[in-house]
Amino acid sequence: MKKKIGLIYILPWLIGFIFLTLYPFLNSLYISFTDYNLINKMNFIGFENYTKLFKDREFINSIIVTLKYTFITVPLQLAFALFVAFILNFKLKGINFFRTAFYIPSLLGANVAIAVLWRFIFEPNGLINQILNFLGFSTISWFSTPGGSLTVIVLLKVWQFGSAMLIFLAALQEIPKELYEAAEIDGSSKIRTFFNVTIPLITPTIFFNLVMQLINAFQEFNGPFLVTGKGPLNSTYLIAMYIYDNSFKFFKMGYASAASWVLFILIVVFTLVLFGTQKKWVYYSDGGND
Repeated sequence: MKKKIGLIYILPWLIGFIFLTLYPFLNSLYISFTDYNLINKMNFIGFENYTKLFKDREFINSIIVTLKYTFITVPLQLAFALFVAFILNFKLKGINFFRTAFYIPSLLGANVAIAVLWRFIFEPNGLINQILNFLGFSTISWFSTPGGSLTVIVLLKVWQFGSAMLIFLAALQEIPKELYEAAEIDGSSKIRTFFNVTIPLITPTIFFNLVMQLINAFQEFNGPFLVTGKGPLNSTYLIAMYIYDNSFKFFKMGYASAASWVLFILIVVFTLVLFGTQKKWVYYSDGGND
């Protein structure tokens, strides 16, 4: 009886998982082997979509841009999140307010209004250039160069560090104070204590945040699409944007599904690589690295 009651409780989740996750997931795999365009009947064409993809310079460029974007944003975001979490771990007056304030960008980062605002502040007469001019620097045309456009969307992603920060903060608060006291008695400096005590103890959290932020960065769409679009010379044309264009602009659903599966395989490969390296640098509470 208890098993039946439990099944009833999880039934809504099971229905949602099967019809909203599993079925679309498997269906997209089948569609990737067809020339489906939302209008005509599906025709099975085998690996033709995949063959065309790797001959498509625009697709190859989108992979390169996505890799570049991911490898820049993820380390910067995690480093900044850890730095802020470390500061917010101190018992200061009004600290709860600052913890909330620093988390808000993660809630608003994908918002259309925030993306429009972000684009506005990087315009030639925007806030950033006004600050640079005040400091004696010349105006930067952020959206007219590949490097400038990529910098803008990287900064937008790094600004959304709140979720990783909260997880880091929780991990920092779990570190026993006795370890810091012992390090202080041994004459360890603050910096040395941070790298020899704090960092090793939160490596599981670093690993978790690294995996999650890597997956999110590979799938990034809203910010780059709304702020820079493709960017000059397709410098901010991420894979997610390439998939969107082929799906809803050109109605090449089979081709777009194939690109989606290539993205999925990329995410799986890099995630597996991270899991393969964790034994060398992630330290768990049982004293092992497994």
